[in-house]
Amino acid sequence: MRRPGGTAVDGPARAEPDRRSAGAAFAQVRAVADAICYEGYLLYPYRRSSPKNRVRWQFGILAPRAWVEADGPVPPSVAGAAESWRQHTACLVEADPGALLRVRVRYLQVQGKRVERRVRTRGGGGEDAWEAVESADLGGELHLSFDEAVEHETDIEVELADLIAGERTFPVGAPGGTKTTEPAGAGALAGADGEALRVVRYRRPLAARTTLSAHPLADRPGAHRLSVRTENTDDTVPAGTPRDEALRHSLIATHTLLGGEGVAYVSLIDPPAWAAAHTDTCRNLHTFPVLAGEEGTRRMMLSSPILLSDHPQVAPESPGDLHDAAEIDEILSLRTFLLTDEEKREARATDARAAAILDQVENMPREVFARLHGAIRSLEPAGDSSARTSAATTPAAAEPPPDGNGPGPARATTPWWQEGGDEGISPSTDSVLVAGVPVRRGHRVVLRPRARGADAHDIFLAGRTAQIAGVFHDVDGSVHLAVTLDDDPAAEVNAWYGRYFYFRTDEVHPLDADASAPDADASASDADASAPDAGARRGPDEKRSDGRHRTVEA
Repeated sequence: MRRPGGTAVDGPARAEPDRRSAGAAFAQVRAVADAICYEGYLLYPYRRSSPKNRVRWQFGILAPRAWVEADGPVPPSVAGAAESWRQHTACLVEADPGALLRVRVRYLQVQGKRVERRVRTRGGGGEDAWEAVESADLGGELHLSFDEAVEHETDIEVELADLIAGERTFPVGAPGGTKTTEPAGAGALAGADGEALRVVRYRRPLAARTTLSAHPLADRPGAHRLSVRTENTDDTVPAGTPRDEALRHSLIATHTLLGGEGVAYVSLIDPPAWAAAHTDTCRNLHTFPVLAGEEGTRRMMLSSPILLSDHPQVAPESPGDLHDAAEIDEILSLRTFLLTDEEKREARATDARAAAILDQVENMPREVFARLHGAIRSLEPAGDSSARTSAATTPAAAEPPPDGNGPGPARATTPWWQEGGDEGISPSTDSVLVAGVPVRRGHRVVLRPRARGADAHDIFLAGRTAQIAGVFHDVDGSVHLAVTLDDDPAAEVNAWYGRYFYFRTDEVHPLDADASAPDADASASDADASAPDAGARRGPDEKRSDGRHRTVEA
């Protein structure tokens, strides 16, 4: 079959397998996948009036290409906060000759919710008209216009042999539609005096496709490089379209689950020796795949726009999703519980998910609240701490030198994601070019977050001046600057704790043309004990709290 625009796709029959088998396979990672799907959907205090909820949809956005590239191509990166038109997953898989692959593409579709008030026509001879309103109070119940989202997932089932023979493409888009709650229908929004409201929910159609391919590895029988590429194929949205409208034609929070029968996926974070060289050929774009499911298994992968570790899990103490990044459930629950009655009324009118959060918090048993306090988990395996320290610092067996006489220098065994695992990087002394000026710790900059794709909090800081506290390198090769605001009365306290705001190099402009930054040492001396390179591993994930960044330090 062919879709509009002449794009060839495989028939939908292969893209809709037995959902019971696919559902059972992916059930154990559903909680983590849902957390990705609804990350940032609605932020505390869960009200429409909150500035945090006026700039929404931050991760895994696949928008129409013409709109995305209006200002030039999107730089390649694994970071899923960039608004792109495509998402590419590449990973390694060991498979039996008759292996069956299962792929599930998941995302949200923006759904507009518009409240309308009935307007009586003059003379009463014609039909009543309806006008859109931002808010309305009917019989003491508040109704608000606000965008919602509809969850979609497409299951693809294909034999590995078919992908080796050639790539396969499947449609993964979604239809549009309109649904109206009329006053005369069920759940009528009508008052005793004849006043009436109605709610119109509407969605734009989404045009998208996913292409799968597989390539055997020549030096490893049974091993393959698997590719999953999802693209927004909408060509109806012009470049100058406002963001809110363009997002109605976009896939939001797009992520992919990979599983199957007769397959064993390979970690790209901690690959076995044979796979180390091949991981460099796995180029991931605006997403990154990690092993999913129970620790130690290799049956599934989750490719997420938010960078995760292998085998991510939702904390067992967490009673429900609060949609607020890597939320601290206790603090958010307590704050939500203490909202005023009027604030809760607005939150309930904002979105059904906000109302569910309020119900969850208000009905939470005391023992559940108690479990949220004080849970500590080590990043190291359980066991004797001295043994772990010894194992982490003991060098591996030395490799013989070229001449074969005597032991050579020992290799470090610390993994790159732990302290000391990536030498040669020092946030407090490293510098980076910004607008042709080499800047480092102590330099002052003006904050200029990007108009599109920037963190919502960043946008509120536009135009403020700040001082650089450190230069941080991320796992995908990009650079972020840790800064403290010049006019922040708590800047000194935050620096003592190591709490900073993080910006990309293209989101700041240097105020200090002199690269020597003569006041750098003096301005930062009071915070030396807690500076970014003083032992605590900090990075851009501290502000966004989503774990998609890794900061590497010497």
